[in-house]
Amino acid sequence: MNQTVATYKDFSETACEVGEGPTYDTATGTTYWFDIPGKTLLEMSGKGEETIHTLPFAASLLAVIDDQSQLIATENGLFRRTVADGSLTLIKELEPDKPENRSNDGRVHPSGALWIGTMGWQSADNAGAIYHYYKGELRTLFDGITVPNAICFTADGATGYFTDSPARKVMKVALDPATGLPVATPTVFLDEAASDRGFADGAVVDADGNFWCARWDGGCVQGFDPSGVCFETIELPTDRVTCPAFTGRDLSRMIVTSAYIGLDDDQMRAQPDAGETFLLEARFRGKADPRVLI
Repeated sequence: MNQTVATYKDFSETACEVGEGPTYDTATGTTYWFDIPGKTLLEMSGKGEETIHTLPFAASLLAVIDDQSQLIATENGLFRRTVADGSLTLIKELEPDKPENRSNDGRVHPSGALWIGTMGWQSADNAGAIYHYYKGELRTLFDGITVPNAICFTADGATGYFTDSPARKVMKVALDPATGLPVATPTVFLDEAASDRGFADGAVVDADGNFWCARWDGGCVQGFDPSGVCFETIELPTDRVTCPAFTGRDLSRMIVTSAYIGLDDDQMRAQPDAGETFLLEARFRGKADPRVLI
């Protein structure tokens, strides 16, 4: 049964043009997320203190390397960010021959490998790809992608998910748990051609293997069991919901980013919370994001 609930509160009232890439650092109790076109990294301490870091370029993903440094995925490649002073050092270029592209959705596999998707700034057809980065080596997993999203993994590392949002199909692929590399051809997990809840955007898998997906132009987060049955819809006060992540010491809460890009004046008046980040009391616990091995 698909249970519809509406239990949220504001996590951050800072409005993001395109909020993306939420993640929780279990070691410090800090939550991070981005405003991609705003070129900012937002940080919320465990005490509820918010800091906004200005970046020299657009970024969309943060992963912990160690206690002193983080990896961020940007329009100019993968960078090491020093936590103490915010300094950035290039680790790996992604698409130096495609200056019109930027990073988008991604997540760290339990092996420590990073999956990161790219796309055109104007969402040009088939301009992007999904890459696998591990210990200095970058591989192309899937190319001809328009808007890569919903990249996430089961806790055992044996299954990965992803989508090209305009295609309206969420894909499922068997992986080598030791490397995060595909070992089979992807199959369709969710065929959403007839969905009335917009497009699949960012997603995360909880500790029980359920798939939680933000709905761009759908105004909600939906939970699907491992067989693809939708069992919960969490309504939110804005149409453009972008990405969920589990947060809190016991990973029993969920933060969800959103966007106001592309909304006209009437829509903005009707959705004053557009672009804000929301906090949900989840019925399922998440799993900690692994550290990335660079």
